[in-house]
Amino acid sequence: MKRLVLVVFVALAVSASLPAQQASFLNFDRAVQPSFLARNSSASDVSLLPLAAPTATLPASSFSAVPSAALPDAPAAPQMGGGGDVGYRWHLATGYEYVHFESSAFSASLSGIHTALAYSLSDWFALEGSIVAAFGGDVFGGEMTKFAMFTGGGRIYWDRAPHRWSPWAHVLVGGVHVNPQLARVGKNGFALQTGGGVDFAFNPRLSFRGEADYVHTQLYSDTQHNYQAGVGVVLHF
Repeated sequence: MKRLVLVVFVALAVSASLPAQQASFLNFDRAVQPSFLARNSSASDVSLLPLAAPTATLPASSFSAVPSAALPDAPAAPQMGGGGDVGYRWHLATGYEYVHFESSAFSASLSGIHTALAYSLSDWFALEGSIVAAFGGDVFGGEMTKFAMFTGGGRIYWDRAPHRWSPWAHVLVGGVHVNPQLARVGKNGFALQTGGGVDFAFNPRLSFRGEADYVHTQLYSDTQHNYQAGVGVVLHF
């Protein structure tokens, strides 16, 4: 009987202690579980973060200045010499021309245009062609005087140093046509033009010119000695 009571007492004590142990165990499990889950979540968060790409470090020498490619030198502008035409071979001149023509038959003062084209063979010599066309007063009862001369030859330059003033001289030969025509004689004849002038260089392409010439002609079975003078511009190209 005593044993039976002891067994019952022990059974009651064990059954009473089981709920307390279960409660403590559950409390312990709840306390442990958040820290465990927190560690797992933090680890997972860290694992989900993208890895930062390593920054590339360029060597300092890569930032050194790159030498620029050498550019070709610009062509030098033609140097302006006497008359401003050094470096150019062609010279076209045009301007006003005054012609005094006197012969045994009549005399007249004429005004017109003088055009000349020269090609430089060297720094001091050029080939030149010249045309003079002039018109004057009435002669022989109202007939207009007309004068045309076509000549060619050579021109010599002086002072080709880089100055604005350039004197020159030329000798040209050719033909002349004069109107009116006299009875039994022709109005065409031989012409010799010799003289000179000076050019003033405004810029390398343009010059101003003044000139004067002695003009020898053979017309009306006679010889004439006359002169002409003019001013104008010269284009160099």
